[in-house]
Amino acid sequence: MTRSAEAVEAQVIPLHRPGREKPPTAVKPVEAPVLPLPSASAPPEPAAPSPAGVGPQTFFEPEPEPEPEPESAADGLARALTFLRNRLTGQYRVDEFGFDREFTDTLLLPPLRLLYEKWFRVSTSGVENLPDEGGALIVSNHSGTLPLDAVMTAVAVHDEHPAHRHLRMLGADLVFRTPVLGALARKSGQTLACHPDAERLLRAGELVGVWPEGFKGIGKPFSARYKLQRFGRGGFVAAALRAGVPIIPCSIVGAEEIYPKIGDIKPLARLLGLPYFPVTPFFPLLGVLGAIPLPTKWYIEFGEPIETGAWQPDELDDPMFVFNLTDQVREAIQHALYRRLSQRTSVFSN
Repeated sequence: MTRSAEAVEAQVIPLHRPGREKPPTAVKPVEAPVLPLPSASAPPEPAAPSPAGVGPQTFFEPEPEPEPEPESAADGLARALTFLRNRLTGQYRVDEFGFDREFTDTLLLPPLRLLYEKWFRVSTSGVENLPDEGGALIVSNHSGTLPLDAVMTAVAVHDEHPAHRHLRMLGADLVFRTPVLGALARKSGQTLACHPDAERLLRAGELVGVWPEGFKGIGKPFSARYKLQRFGRGGFVAAALRAGVPIIPCSIVGAEEIYPKIGDIKPLARLLGLPYFPVTPFFPLLGVLGAIPLPTKWYIEFGEPIETGAWQPDELDDPMFVFNLTDQVREAIQHALYRRLSQRTSVFSN
């Protein structure tokens, strides 16, 4: 659904909403020290001459600026009503891939942010390696039985980066064939993991995220944790090379332990059309309770960008060149994982 072609009258938005005016900076005078009166026998000392043209001065000590107040309930209600009005009137925008920015910021990000901040307590580093504008391809390891690492990476990019950019994730076709989930994925900016879509997004200046291990990564057994699986034939590298954008390796520690996979019920997986049906210490034994992820401590690190704009055009079609660059990205992620694991003292705390 797109905005009507009819011109819409612009609204003047005040700098400060009613009831939230910024209070003027308060100052308080500094009391001068009290000097003893001269005695009657001692003549008064002459006062020091003031500079020409300058009279008596009063010194003031400004109070520190008050910290910004958190969003009030009234502001949250107003934002929700604005969102509802736009839904009813159709005055909102989606791009050609179905990305609905307002829907994502208002409904999807807040609950994911609770997981990010309170449950997994994600620590993010290397955000300065993400460009403020223009396209880039973020390549990350994949783990955790369910792809929560992908959505946590999207929250990290939006909330930690100064420009609050949205990560356009490339997903498997199973995501878009699943009822409800497929529609939500489209609205949140995801699209099918295929070369044409990836290249179009990169050329349009978007931050694109890809998890080349796919189901081999998130579905691997707990005994193979933090061991990267094969990255395929390097299709993501070819898309970045053709678009001339940097590749940013991303390593995630903590997601491997949220659902320790110790088994796989393959007949049930085939019946449901799933790549695997996981068995963990708590699922399916405890039912719905067993589906709650363990509150592990997460670390997301964005590594140094690998530039792709300096390669010659004939190299872009060389399969061996693409394979070597893919292997370089994979090794960068694997070394970052080992380094972070060597520094970690506990799975559930800092």
